[in-house]
Amino acid sequence: MKNIKYIILLVISYFFINTCDAQRIKGAIIGGLNTTQVDGDEIFGYFKWGFNVGASAIFPFGKGNHWSIGIETLFTQKGSYQNSPNSPDTLLTPYYNLRLNYAEVPVLLMYEDKKTITFGAGFAWGRLVSVTEVEHGLQVPTTTLFGPYKRDDFSVLVDLRFRLYQGLKFNFRYEYSMVPIRHHHRSAGISLRHGRREL
Repeated sequence: MKNIKYIILLVISYFFINTCDAQRIKGAIIGGLNTTQVDGDEIFGYFKWGFNVGASAIFPFGKGNHWSIGIETLFTQKGSYQNSPNSPDTLLTPYYNLRLNYAEVPVLLMYEDKKTITFGAGFAWGRLVSVTEVEHGLQVPTTTLFGPYKRDDFSVLVDLRFRLYQGLKFNFRYEYSMVPIRHHHRSAGISLRHGRREL
């Protein structure tokens, strides 16, 4: 999977070189929320909320500028959460809170329809920058930045944007890890971005 980083950089370089001279580059400021879960940890539901902030460069290409490549740099919070102290199921952990903070670089191919709705799909590489895991109200001492969760996360994503007013857009995104982030655990998340402002 190490080669994926080089492939992403190669794709970015190719589209940057081929669009810089002919097209103007647009920028965007991103702000919003994630709701996520980690598949395989026996905690079910998208109950972990986190922030999703960053910036994006958009490279239009083709006739009419309907198509574009988007490259983002994000700080994104993911994880898993459960709080069920009165649960009759003794197998459930009454309180569990996994916080995974990533620096993430998504690359998307996007199509804009009538300057109102934008559809996109792509890949993202994330680098774990901090992690904490709390179980039964106690921090798990063996969970550190160096394990057991992997430092690199590779995911696929689909993206839908609606124009609200001029350059302000509402963004809905679904993202899913292609490889386990810990043994057989996979991260899945929904991103709701209320403040994507294109410049």
